[in-house]
Amino acid sequence: MKRLNILPFAVLVFSLSGLAFADYESEIRDLKLQKEKLNSEIQNLNTRIASTDSMLRADVSHRQLLEQRYKADVERRNLEIDSLNAKIRKVASSLQQERNKQARAKNKSDNVAAKRRALRGELAKICKQLEVQIAQTLPWERDKRLDRAKSLTREIESGNVTEEEAFSRMKSLVNEEIKFGDEVSVVNSPLTRKNGEIVNATILRIGNQWMVYVDENGASYGRLERKLENDKIVYEWNEELNLEERAAVKLAIDVKQAKKPPQIVKLPVSLSVVGGVR
Repeated sequence: MKRLNILPFAVLVFSLSGLAFADYESEIRDLKLQKEKLNSEIQNLNTRIASTDSMLRADVSHRQLLEQRYKADVERRNLEIDSLNAKIRKVASSLQQERNKQARAKNKSDNVAAKRRALRGELAKICKQLEVQIAQTLPWERDKRLDRAKSLTREIESGNVTEEEAFSRMKSLVNEEIKFGDEVSVVNSPLTRKNGEIVNATILRIGNQWMVYVDENGASYGRLERKLENDKIVYEWNEELNLEERAAVKLAIDVKQAKKPPQIVKLPVSLSVVGGVR
């Protein structure tokens, strides 16, 4: 009887135990699922951490590489800048040397130009002196000779002729005047006498000092005399020659024209002095 009473209780206990075990098993399964889930999450986290670490290491490596490249680039650029600065200094030095050369060349050119201006001034002064001398010489093609000297003076003063050409032309003019002063010439040409009468005459010129003439008929004779009137040199014919003076003039002309043998002839002339009479 007692066994029968215990049996329901045991059944109840077993039933409750089964229920408890079922709950435990369910809880265990839930815990296992949670564990697996947590393990999966942990694994995912580990994977992400490993990936993050890998990315971090890659970033560090990349940063280090970039730093190395940056340093190398900075060093290269510094070297390039130093090289460019050296080239700039070299070019600046060459430029300064060229400027110095140009300055020296300009100074030399200015000096040459100044010397040439001074030379032109001196040449013009000499030409004017030559004009004065020509104006005081015998009236033998004097206008033409004077025009050449004045023309050269104008061209020198206006700068239309170089100093070399001016010097050459002046030398030519001086040589012509020297030749004019050295030569003895005789020409047959119309001549205006002191009284204004025009006659055909043979004119003898001796250098730039003396001129005598005889007309074609041998009736009129004269010698050119130099005088100072109103501070100006003038020339006029002295036609009042005596027989001896006329014979000397006629003989000199005949000797020059080879009508008489060469000989010394005493002419009725004297040295003309600038500023005085004859």
